[in-house]
Amino acid sequence: MTDQLQFDSAAARQTEAQYTSPLVAARRQRVLGLLGLRAGEAVLDIGTGPGFLTDEMARAVGSAGRVEGIDRSRDMLAPARRRCADLSQVTIHEADAVEIPFPAATFDAAIAVQVYEYVPDMAAALRELYRVLRPGGRAVIVDTDWASLVWEAQDRARAERVFNAWDEHLADSYLPRRLAPLLRESGFEVAKVEPYTAISLSPEPYATGLASLIAGFVPGRRGVTTADAAAWLADLAETSASGRYFFSLTAFLFLAKRAAA
Repeated sequence: MTDQLQFDSAAARQTEAQYTSPLVAARRQRVLGLLGLRAGEAVLDIGTGPGFLTDEMARAVGSAGRVEGIDRSRDMLAPARRRCADLSQVTIHEADAVEIPFPAATFDAAIAVQVYEYVPDMAAALRELYRVLRPGGRAVIVDTDWASLVWEAQDRARAERVFNAWDEHLADSYLPRRLAPLLRESGFEVAKVEPYTAISLSPEPYATGLASLIAGFVPGRRGVTTADAAAWLADLAETSASGRYFFSLTAFLFLAKRAAA
């Protein structure tokens, strides 16, 4: 059993399906609005995933700009490359957030969406982010506080046990709470913080995909069994059928800036 969620080919397909959700599309627009890209800029996408945001950023900076996407999951690289195949200003690389393969002061802007919560060594990751940004550069970082997860269920005690086991899927389930001081310690100015809450009253691609990932991950962790996970999924289906479905999860968007020289 691995300690964290592994973004293998199955997880990559599930993530790509999730990112078609209007909830995730709305979050992408919030990220783009906060980042404020301009034509001709050079942008780094840390943890490019299936490449939806990479594609949208490339269109924002235009053919005179460039977008470099990195992801440590080989299985995520294929959909990202496929999605951006017609964009000559995009290159996708296999690389890690703590060892970014670019010279210092390369990028005007960067993003890291749902990435840093998986990184055990945040000091190293933020040093790398600071290094590759140009003086005056900015970054938008998005991570979730998983204590904000609300999912209605008839058996709430079982649901809480499932959520508790799900905490093992990443390095820090509550990273947003300590991200601002970490950024300041790394030399950044924290210019803005915004919440983004995904809410749904019926099953939709993001929540449904998340449920599948959770049910596949939690068995054998913190006393949760395969039967428990299956029963939890059945519970969600019953709440939906009875018109009582409710899902809510809050991420936080941080706009960080490197001081101008």
